[in-house]
Amino acid sequence: MRRAAIANLGCKVNQAEMDSVARLLRAAGVALVDGGEPADLVVVNTCTVTAIADRKSRQVVRRARRNNPDAMVMVTGCSAVVDPESLAAADPAARLFDNDSKAQLLAELADLLSQAEGRALPTLAGVDPVVEPYPVGSFDLEAAAGSVGDDFGGRRDIDRTRAFVKIQDGCSLHCTYCIIPMARGPERSIDAAAVLSDVRQAVAAGHREVVLTGINAGAYGVDGLGLPGLVRLILSETPLERIRLSSIEPQHLTDGLLDVWAGSAGRCLPHFHIPLQSGDDAILHRMGRRYSTADYAALVGRVHAALPGVAVHADVIVGFPGEDDASWDRTRAFLTGLELAGLHVFRYSARPGTAAARMVGRVDGRTMKRRAAEALALGAAARTAFAERQLGTEMRVLFERPLRDGRWLGHAESHVLVAAAAPDGAALGNVIGLVRGEAIDRAAPDRVSGRLLGVDRARMEGMGWAGAAASMAVAHEPLAESASK
Repeated sequence: MRRAAIANLGCKVNQAEMDSVARLLRAAGVALVDGGEPADLVVVNTCTVTAIADRKSRQVVRRARRNNPDAMVMVTGCSAVVDPESLAAADPAARLFDNDSKAQLLAELADLLSQAEGRALPTLAGVDPVVEPYPVGSFDLEAAAGSVGDDFGGRRDIDRTRAFVKIQDGCSLHCTYCIIPMARGPERSIDAAAVLSDVRQAVAAGHREVVLTGINAGAYGVDGLGLPGLVRLILSETPLERIRLSSIEPQHLTDGLLDVWAGSAGRCLPHFHIPLQSGDDAILHRMGRRYSTADYAALVGRVHAALPGVAVHADVIVGFPGEDDASWDRTRAFLTGLELAGLHVFRYSARPGTAAARMVGRVDGRTMKRRAAEALALGAAARTAFAERQLGTEMRVLFERPLRDGRWLGHAESHVLVAAAAPDGAALGNVIGLVRGEAIDRAAPDRVSGRLLGVDRARMEGMGWAGAAASMAVAHEPLAESASK
């Protein structure tokens, strides 16, 4: 086995799980390639949160076999739990692992990679469903711009700088529209020692930012250690420079967690993704959400007070059963009144096996499409307004990839995208630079174009650029030299 491809669909928990697979393969000397290139092994991590995700999961499995007729294809993820028969039909020779068997997948990979050259591999013909399949439905909780990624290595530049570390799995909230508790099971947390080990491995591999992720990460708790305690442990026990949280339910974003963020000397990044789903209290109740609009608005206010300049992103579902014009008007007004940096828009349709599938008050497709367009416009306006607020400020940007015009692109602490030119064509991949925001980028209204003021000395000296000023990662202050010379 010399070449492998990883296809990852869905959430950041899936991304964290596939990071573990990638580390195992790289450690064994296996080259990771894009999905269109020949491979001896293809690992597909599926998603079932939407009907589109289910369909794309099957398509990716079929394409993996079509492109690599003789390859070993391993399929895991939530679709392998909810509908293993469809995946088996897509590729009868593939090996299926449900979510509870992902550790077994890693163990089998390790065993295969340790086998002597030329040793016969076990047959993969025939598939036994790992669980009894649930009914397949048409649940469409989808971002209008596409929430499901078909990742055969397209994130490679970003993944060299940022690692996803899974701290928790499963969900016990049982929102009425969501199939995930069936696919992932009840909440359970990963031991803090294992989390620390993963973070240290990420740092050793050169990652400068870690995203802590889970299906319901805010519910983390092991031996009395909650999420605030876990983050404090990471801060004290590892040299990790930047910690980001993937998503957190409103009821789990506590003042204690905000205190950790505020006291981290900039290592915990001021960016929170806090799902809202509706701005109407009656709809929130029908969804089984555990807060009111007043609770959510007060939380956003506390977050902004604790972390000036913070970016708050929200989710909204349009077209949930019972959402009439008055309900939608209240949601739209509520979203407009929040100081958001971005909005993820989803459209609802019934998923058999969930409580919402039995509810009355269906919203027709044309109305949902109109409301989704209105919500997308609100989200675009929020992203542009937040980008404009960065003009004239200085941001620490973790550069990820080059643009065609020669500039480099990366994420600031607030997750806003920033583009800046490097001196003398220097490569800035995985370099943290101090950038002054100067204009909204002509190529994207939610992207900032800035001037590079200085960079991390140690990394740039290693690249042959000795003129950089002292490391801002340590100093946390404006740099003395300009990088524009």
